[in-house]
Amino acid sequence: MAILIRRRAAGLWLAALAAVAVSLPAAAQLSPRVGPVVTTPHVRAELIAHAPEGISPATPAWVGLQITHQPEWHTYWKNAGDSGLPTELAWTLPPGVSSGDIAWPVPRKIPIGNLANYGYEGTVLLPVPLTVGPDFKPPASLVGVQELDIKLKASWLVCRKECIPEEGEFQLKVPLHGSTALHKSDFEAAWAAQPVALDRPGDIRIDGNKLQVRLDGLPASIRGKTLEFFPETGEVIHTAAVLGKDWTQSWQGEAWTATIPLAEQRSASPAVMPIVVALADADRQSGQPIAWRVEAPVSGARPAVTSKAQVSPALQAALEANAGAPTALRPSGTLVAALLGALIGGLLLNLMPCVFPVLAIKVLHFTRHAEDRRGHRLAAIAYTCGVILSCPALGGAMLALRAAGTQLGWGFQLQSPAVVAALAALFTLIGLNLAGLFEFANVAPRSLAAAQVRHPVVNDFLSGVLAVVVASPCTAPFMGASLGFAIGLPAAQALLMFAVLGLGLALPYLLAGFVPAVALLLPKPGAWMQTLRHLLAFPMFATVAWLVWVLGQQSGIDGAGALLGLLVCLAAIVWAFTLRGRTRVVIAGILIAATAALTAAIGGSVLRVAEPASASAGDRWQPWSEAKAAELRAAGRPVFVDFTAAWCVTCQYNKRATLSSAEVLADFDARNVALLRADWTRRDPAITAALTALGRSGVPVYVLQAPGKEPVVLTEILSTEEVRAALARL
Repeated sequence: MAILIRRRAAGLWLAALAAVAVSLPAAAQLSPRVGPVVTTPHVRAELIAHAPEGISPATPAWVGLQITHQPEWHTYWKNAGDSGLPTELAWTLPPGVSSGDIAWPVPRKIPIGNLANYGYEGTVLLPVPLTVGPDFKPPASLVGVQELDIKLKASWLVCRKECIPEEGEFQLKVPLHGSTALHKSDFEAAWAAQPVALDRPGDIRIDGNKLQVRLDGLPASIRGKTLEFFPETGEVIHTAAVLGKDWTQSWQGEAWTATIPLAEQRSASPAVMPIVVALADADRQSGQPIAWRVEAPVSGARPAVTSKAQVSPALQAALEANAGAPTALRPSGTLVAALLGALIGGLLLNLMPCVFPVLAIKVLHFTRHAEDRRGHRLAAIAYTCGVILSCPALGGAMLALRAAGTQLGWGFQLQSPAVVAALAALFTLIGLNLAGLFEFANVAPRSLAAAQVRHPVVNDFLSGVLAVVVASPCTAPFMGASLGFAIGLPAAQALLMFAVLGLGLALPYLLAGFVPAVALLLPKPGAWMQTLRHLLAFPMFATVAWLVWVLGQQSGIDGAGALLGLLVCLAAIVWAFTLRGRTRVVIAGILIAATAALTAAIGGSVLRVAEPASASAGDRWQPWSEAKAAELRAAGRPVFVDFTAAWCVTCQYNKRATLSSAEVLADFDARNVALLRADWTRRDPAITAALTALGRSGVPVYVLQAPGKEPVVLTEILSTEEVRAALARL
């Protein structure tokens, strides 16, 4: 019976090897595939084109970045005003093709307290003209469709009360021949929102601390109407000046005049000042110009310019000396203490829910070697090698990507929908095998199946690899501080830390393999082994259900539904390969073709990252941001931050067992504690940076901070008593 179990389980880990081989590179490429659309929690940005007559030296062509903002969020004009930064576009175009400047639409004035900015809300298109030179050579194409490959790297600052710098890479292929005019109305609206150049230059005169502006040549149809004023040069006027209170305007015949205060902290004195004047929304008419632009010479005695703030030479020298020093807080303690914490954390990781599926497979391996002490030892050694080698490999990948500028942390692979989907497929295959639907020897070449039987330690090694991939999203006690400490260590010491963590994870199984008493606890081989094998299929299917739920948090309900459908197809294909003769070939071929078609139709939903659900104002828990947390502390409120992720089982347990406790919630309310949730399910550089500053590299992390006090980091396994005690000390 033991041989039967061995044959039926043989080769199972070949699938694991393939899945892990796919998963780790996918995790290293967490950025989504470059395309025309980038979506963040605050904006949807899309690269679009308008070439109604195709692409050639004699025809006009435009490209543009269209930004759709979430309600209350905005980005900035070329002169951002008192704060902010304009959107920047960096193009990569084929030889012979060049891009012009952004044709900026008229902005809006956005008051923020006693400041004001110029920017855009809602949806805005920033169009850019393309010039195709005579030296442009169309690229060769094997399919006959010649296309212009346009690449864009854009950066923008998106703000509400807090500001978040964002960026994206875009790619768009535009046919050289034929019409590209799908977004014609968007470009026409953007062109209509651009200012019209005036024929006459206008005049700006400095009178004390005010600008006297005079514009001639404006259309007769707008005379007598109130105009908005936008200088293209920053830090010249008092941007937040209120019409009728701080500045005035009037019409003197056909001339429009205005008296505008200079900025108190003025840092620019242009000789020529480009300005834009625009009609108010209520006065704008469809098909008519709404704004006018002029470059006016500036005359008059100029007040002294306020120099930009400088630091003392001594302070500058100190800043330069510290420029290379890490800014993150490091946990206290020595390397030896951190290694001990990693070892204990690895041991305790065996008790975390993430490891339960692998524990089920370990039990099956013990039954396989029930009467083979040498087999026990070899299996234990192979499993330990798999774990100890995989932990530094995964940790090294994380450190290398961080060194390259990517903000990542421990367990980063499950932030990729592709990795989650691959693991779901792997555990589906494991579950089907344990349930008896298929045997590897029946669907694989005989030589491969025979090699697996001759070398069963390969399966044990790969089970160790799988244990690391599946268990890494969990953070056990003592692990958080040790892994956070590892990030700031030299590479060799950091990899040693990860290896010791792996040793702790593998140690119980290693010791069990060398203790004969463990084998004596098992019953003699018999029919019970087959029953146990079937029983252990259910933890695998439970893991699949959990992974589908995790993917639903990342890709939305459509992504989860698509993955379920593809897993059903996978199961059907596996079943088809258990058939015999021509029936196997025909049915398997039909199912594979149907699965390929379904993958092409809905597979993209699995990998698409959906926008996180926004919390309403009345929700107890609000989304975390560093600016929001600082604002709450400045208002005198204590802040409790839950750094969490859907793929972190420990996080979900703490959320339901402790953070939903009536006693804990009552204490939060009694002390007016603001509750913020930093959701790390998707990749989020801001959250990664905050974790690093706390000396952590994974979740869960729980932080309580009162105004003017140092943050208190609670333990990973959160208890009601611990939270209430921390609140009592506020």
